[in-house]
This record gives sequence, structure tokens and C-alpha cells, in this order.
Amino acid sequence: MNVSLLGQGTAEPTAQSTTEPTTAPTTEPTSTPSAVATDTPARPEWLPEKYKSPEELAKAYKELESKLGTKEEDYRKKIVDELQAEAFKDRPASSGEYELPEFVNAEESLSSDLLKWWADHSFENGYSQDEFAKGIEIYKNSMPKGPDLDAERVKLGDGANQRIDAASMFAMKFFPEKTLPAIERLCESAEGIMALEVIMESMKDGSFASQANSSEGSSEADLREMMRDERYWNASKRDADFVKKVDAGFKKIYG
Repeated sequence: MNVSLLGQGTAEPTAQSTTEPTTAPTTEPTSTPSAVATDTPARPEWLPEKYKSPEELAKAYKELESKLGTKEEDYRKKIVDELQAEAFKDRPASSGEYELPEFVNAEESLSSDLLKWWADHSFENGYSQDEFAKGIEIYKNSMPKGPDLDAERVKLGDGANQRIDAASMFAMKFFPEKTLPAIERLCESAEGIMALEVIMESMKDGSFASQANSSEGSSEADLREMMRDERYWNASKRDADFVKKVDAGFKKIYG
């Protein structure tokens, strides 16, 4: 029997590779977004580089506006202070340091509300001493002028003082106190003194009294009116001279 040498060799049989074929790992593809979403708006072209946002620019503007406003107010106050200092430079340190003109009575001025008001008003408005005095002078000149007593005294002549003294004593003696102011006004003129002297002379020679008596009780009606006077009928107040006048009047009428 023929045996093939091919089947009888002593060489060890070659082992056949039994490694399993490997396949390359597959990786899932990752998607790359074309743009990343963001909440920040695009930067405006007009926004200066030094500012990050319009809000930052607005904040900076407000701060600048506040600084400028403060400087403006300070500047305005400075101007006002300078103007006030210039306006008040000639006024005294206080309203009480104004000097009164010579024609003003210093003692009487202490109780004058008008002068006190004028001093306060002058000080508050920055008036100088000259302006204060000028105001008083204007007020004085606007007041009604009284009589010129010296000129009236000259009219009475050399014995003017004696005549005035005599008229004054006569008025004090014969006129009621409530009428004295009117008598004083009468005697502010030379003519008033002369008129009072006429009354004085008439009383000296009795002509004034006789004229008064002749007119008093000239009719029966007048006499009856006089009889109602307490000086006639009231025993406690009876005036003998008054009673005689009534009796004389009736006698003159009826004889």
C-alpha cells in the first residue's frame, strides 16, 4: 500500500491562527454649535471705549452733573456774598450805632418807636450814616412847620417877654384847665397875645363884666331860666350876686 510521504513527516504541524478579527471602535460624532447664545447685547458703536455699557456712561454723566451743579451753587453763593459785602460796607456794626442829627433830641429819641424802626430798616438795607441822617432830615422837612416864635416875639416889641408872661398868668387864672391848650395855640402868634390883652384890659375897667351882665337876663324868659339855677333857689348853693342879678333884671323890666 502506497503511503504518501506527505502524511508521514516528523515535522510538527503548523498551528493555524485562531485570532478573531478586531473591528475599529466607533466614536459618536460631537456636534459643534455655530454660535454660543449670550444675554449681553452687542456694544453700541457710539459708546466710548472707556465705558463698558450705556448704563455706566449714564452713571458717569450723573456724577459729573452733580459735581458741576455743586460748583455752580458755590460760585453763585460767592458772588452773592461779594455783592452783599460791597452793599453793606458803609453801614455801622449794628443798628444802634447810627448817629442822630444835631436837631434830634437824644433823650426823646430813646422812646421813639419811629426812630428805632428807621434805624433797624437802615441797617437791614445796608444804609450808610449819611443815608440814615438824610432820611430823618427828609421826614423833618415834610412835617408841618410850627410858628416862628422868635419872629412873633419881635412883633410884640421891646416888652415882649413881659407881655407874654402877663398873658400866661392871666390865662392860668381865669380859664379852665381844659381850655388852656386852645389858649396856648392862640398865643403862638403876636396877634393872639394882643387879643388876650384886650380881654385883660376889659376886665380891669369893668367894661367886659358890664357887657356880660347887660346881655344876661335881658328878657323875662332869661330871668326865669336863671331862677332854675341852683345858685338862685338852693339854699346850700345860693350865690348872693347871682340872686341880685335876677332881682335886678325883673326890676329893670317891671320897674
